[in-house]
Amino acid sequence: MVDVLSFTTSVSIAVSRGTRVYPFPWDTQAAEYARRIGATVAAARRGATPQHPWSLSPAALAGAPFVSDLVLPSPNGSAICSAAGSTGVPVVAGCLRNARAVSRWLLAQGYGTPDRPIGVIAAGERWPNATLRPSVEDLLGAATILDGLVNAAGGLSIEAAVALASYSGVPDISAAVRGSVSAGELRDMGFAADVDLAAQRDVSDVVPILRNDSFIPAF
Repeated sequence: MVDVLSFTTSVSIAVSRGTRVYPFPWDTQAAEYARRIGATVAAARRGATPQHPWSLSPAALAGAPFVSDLVLPSPNGSAICSAAGSTGVPVVAGCLRNARAVSRWLLAQGYGTPDRPIGVIAAGERWPNATLRPSVEDLLGAATILDGLVNAAGGLSIEAAVALASYSGVPDISAAVRGSVSAGELRDMGFAADVDLAAQRDVSDVVPILRNDSFIPAF
């Protein structure tokens, strides 16, 4: 699953620091769930404080004190991961920071065959009226992972091939993500550091996998 700005980027950073990350839908029950399992709950991006610095912001998680368990709600990426995990299929968190590591791990585990297909989900966003909103950063993040899967035994679906064409047609993926509307909105809100972290490519070898309701490093 790919949600570049910012859920899977935040998961990648937190898991790289040794934190177990529990995805949770964006609702008022997150704090109660965190209390029940003995975890810290992340605030909304603007909800972080000096006393509680953990939030959906990748930059906040990169600089916050270490916690062993973190409940990370988000309006789209977290909900998608929770729903996908409930089906029993393996779910990994991919982003530009670990795209190469994700594709290599999937192939090493024998995925990408007709019997073990891979689904690369670009999370996307919604407008305030709940209609779907294009999300070029997630398309490019998914395509970057697909670029490492072109030699998979099962080949690529038409949908995957079309997504991959976007990758081939963009000379600088990181610059395109930084230039996206979503990135501009985050900068306007004061979260330029989140965009910078999300646009970094292949700086992490950690592949977060969802096991027992939390993301941990895949081995």
